[in-house]
Amino acid sequence: MSNIALGRYIPLDSLIHKLDPRMKIIAMFFLLIAVFVPAGYPGYGVLGVFIVSVLLIAKLRLNFIFRAMKPMAFMLVFLLMINVLVLRTGYVLFSFYGFTVYSDAIYQTLYITFRLALMIMITTALTATTKPLDLTLAIEDLLGPLKRFGVPAHEIAMMISIALRFIPTLIEETQRIMKAQASRGVDLKEGKFKEKIMAILSLIVPLFVSSFQRAEDLADAMEARGYVPSATRTRYKQLKRTLKDYIMLFVVLLLLGGLITLAFVV
Repeated sequence: MSNIALGRYIPLDSLIHKLDPRMKIIAMFFLLIAVFVPAGYPGYGVLGVFIVSVLLIAKLRLNFIFRAMKPMAFMLVFLLMINVLVLRTGYVLFSFYGFTVYSDAIYQTLYITFRLALMIMITTALTATTKPLDLTLAIEDLLGPLKRFGVPAHEIAMMISIALRFIPTLIEETQRIMKAQASRGVDLKEGKFKEKIMAILSLIVPLFVSSFQRAEDLADAMEARGYVPSATRTRYKQLKRTLKDYIMLFVVLLLLGGLITLAFVV
């Protein structure tokens, strides 16, 4: 579990790392919108080349991105099975023991797989190049205009900050519980299906208990220090936009406009 890449910050010295986190979040949303533009495989090819170029500029290794995609492998296999069973359109690819597999089932699975891969690459590029604290400050600033409508921008940003902060802690706690259970003879890898379920329960239950205990300790510590969510605060670190941020956002908007145009042409 120490190889988990999704949501992990990589401290490197690159142009993408130095961009304003607010502009990176806005650019991420525009790129996610671009993923759902029906521009066909040519459009997804252009978008894929752009995202890979951003990852290379950020000096991120491609194997790091592949590790971020590993968690979706099971979901994609399950999706393929559903499409094979449900979709009965297109031409016949092959038959197996009287069961026929059609082309649209494979085509639809590949289409969704490519979309999910692009979405994971986009979100990984954001989290890997932005410090959790900067990400929290950026989210609070972006939600700032909604305060006049009663949206608790600071509370939402604080929850996100705490969640990001405790991801490494929960991973470490999970590893500790797994080692403790393994020393007691619990096998998390081998055995029958029922035995695996019981082994997973022996991992999940203490992890939940430990997580709730940590949450209670954190709440008590914040109350003891006089934390009031609605209080007015100042910041030591101020976020500043530069010309590079606006150029980056303009390029992303240009890409989105090109994909929308391509969608009407295709």
